Amino acid sequence: MAGFETRDWDNAYENRGHIVGSTEIAEAWVKNAEAFRNLAKSDLNITTNDSGASRYDIFWPNDKPKGIFVFVHGGYWQITDKSTWSHLAKGAVDAGWAAVIPAYDLCPKVSIDNIIAMIATSINHAAKTIPGPIILTGHSAGGHLVATMCTTNTQLDHTVCERIKHVVPISGLCDLRPLLKTKINDALLLDWQTASALSPVLQQPIPNTRLTAWVGANERSEFLRQNRLLADMWHGLGANTQIIEEPDKHHFSVINGLEGQNSILMKTILNDI
Repeated sequence: MAGFETRDWDNAYENRGHIVGSTEIAEAWVKNAEAFRNLAKSDLNITTNDSGASRYDIFWPNDKPKGIFVFVHGGYWQITDKSTWSHLAKGAVDAGWAAVIPAYDLCPKVSIDNIIAMIATSINHAAKTIPGPIILTGHSAGGHLVATMCTTNTQLDHTVCERIKHVVPISGLCDLRPLLKTKINDALLLDWQTASALSPVLQQPIPNTRLTAWVGANERSEFLRQNRLLADMWHGLGANTQIIEEPDKHHFSVINGLEGQNSILMKTILNDI
């Protein structure tokens, strides 16, 4: 009698080992980010003076910004820093937006709850000085973090929520419960209760949420599943959602479109804003 398939959950959520040239790609991120910072008009390491020491970078367009474009980086809530991702502001800046890239302390030094609070604090702070609509994007764990900004449990100010026109988790991890079966959780320290409470798929989206769940078509099956799951769940709760699986993109290349204002990713993000 055939048994059920045994899943290797660590392998299911492993990206680096399944992407050819992953080390070189990661090294290029750092170089490209530094090169962009050296050329861009920016204000770096803005602090919000809260107890959690939230901080962020702003990259400015040449003219008055059309609004705020937020990008939150990934790394399973436990690796990398905002300085690795500066170049991903380029498409938004070239399109006339002020690009905000928040930093956050990493697990296990802090909890995911703490990280969510830090991201919200940075966005609230930036929104006080930059008028106009707000777009939220984030990659992988960053996709999770921007999705949490758009639930009824959000820590964003009400007036800030009203300005959000589009949220685009890219390869977002929006159901944390499967991670309980992985070594990733050694640093996250989640249990069933906290994983459920922090999963956007189990939360109510704020009214008038517009969500595009974006993922690379060549990504691991769990990222494809999670991407569909968030859009399907929130659609059933009244949000305006769409699912896009970008052809020929894997977990690391799927964010490349953020560098160009005319990429299909950026055109989709900015459509009708």
